[in-house]
Amino acid sequence: MTNDIQKQYDRLEDVPSIMLRMKEVYAVPDRHIIYVATKAFFETKMAKRLSVQSHGVKMLSLVQKVEGLKIGLDNDTTIDVILQSLPPSYDLFIINYNMNGLEKYINELINMLVQYEAMAHKSTPTVLVGEASTSKAKGKRAGR
Repeated sequence: MTNDIQKQYDRLEDVPSIMLRMKEVYAVPDRHIIYVATKAFFETKMAKRLSVQSHGVKMLSLVQKVEGLKIGLDNDTTIDVILQSLPPSYDLFIINYNMNGLEKYINELINMLVQYEAMAHKSTPTVLVGEASTSKAKGKRAGR
C-alpha cells in the first residue's frame, strides 16, 4: 500500500470501516448487473404508439445506468444503439443523420427526433371519407 493510501485509511477506526471504504472506491460491479444493464440497453426497441420523446427519455435512463457501471461505451456507439432502437418509420431520419455525418450528443439527438416526429405528423396525408350513397338516392336518379 502506498503512503498516500495508507494515510487515508489510518483515520478509520476499524477493519469493517476500512473494507467498506475500499469497496466504495475500488469495487467492480457485479458481472450480472453489467449483463442485465447492457442487455436492456442494446435490446430496447421503441414501442408502438410511444412518443419518440418518451422513448428518448427511456434510452437516456438506460445510458445513465450503463455509464454508472463504468463500462466505457463511447458516444458514437451509444448514438448507434439509440438509432437502431427506432422503428422503420424513422429510417429517413437515420439515413439523413448518417449521410450528413452529424455528431451529436444524446440530448441533441433526442431533440432532433422530437422535431422530426412533429414534422412527420404534420405532413401525414389525410384521407377524406364521404358518406356512402343509399339505395333510395340511386333509385331516384334511375327513375328520372
